[in-house]
Amino acid sequence: MSTDDTSNTTDLDAPTEQRIAAAVARWGEREVIERSVALIGGLSAGDEFLLAVGGRHAEGVLKGAPVLYWPELWGTRALLYVWDDSAADAVGVALQNQAWRVREMAARVAAARGLPLAVPLAELLTDDVARVRAAAARALGAVGSVSDEAGIRQLLKDKDVDVRRAAGQGLAALSSRS
Repeated sequence: MSTDDTSNTTDLDAPTEQRIAAAVARWGEREVIERSVALIGGLSAGDEFLLAVGGRHAEGVLKGAPVLYWPELWGTRALLYVWDDSAADAVGVALQNQAWRVREMAARVAAARGLPLAVPLAELLTDDVARVRAAAARALGAVGSVSDEAGIRQLLKDKDVDVRRAAGQGLAALSSRS
C-alpha cells in the first residue's frame, strides 16, 4: 500500500459512492480493495483512506472519538462500491464480527456480490439483532438455495415486522431463482 498524499483531501460530506470513486481515482481499485480488507481485519489503512471511506464521521474518530467498530464497517461498506473476488474471505470474516452493524453490512455485500456464503448467512437468521436477521434473509434469497428456504421461512413469524418483510423478500428472490 502506498502512503497517503495529504495534498488531495477528501470531500467528507460527499455521498459514500462519490468518496469511494474518488479514492479509486486517487489510489487505484486494487489498493482501495486492499485497504478496505485491512480495515475489516482491524488494521490501519491510513488516515486519508479512513476519511475517504468514513466521511465526516471518520474525522471525529481521527480526532479522538471512540473507534468502536466504525473502521470495520466502513471497510465492509466500501466493498459495495468497489470489488474483487480476493475480498470474499474478508466478507466472510465480517459476517462473524462482534458488532451487529458490521454483520449487517457484510450480509448486504454478500448479497450484492453474489458470494457463496450461505452457511454463515444462515447462522445469522437467529442473530439477536433484528436488522442482522433481516439482512441475512435478504442475502440468502440472493445467494442461497432451496435448502435455505426453511430457515428463511421461520422468520415469517419473527416478532419484528421488518424481519418478516425481509423474509418474504428473501423467499420471493429464492423462488425467482429456482
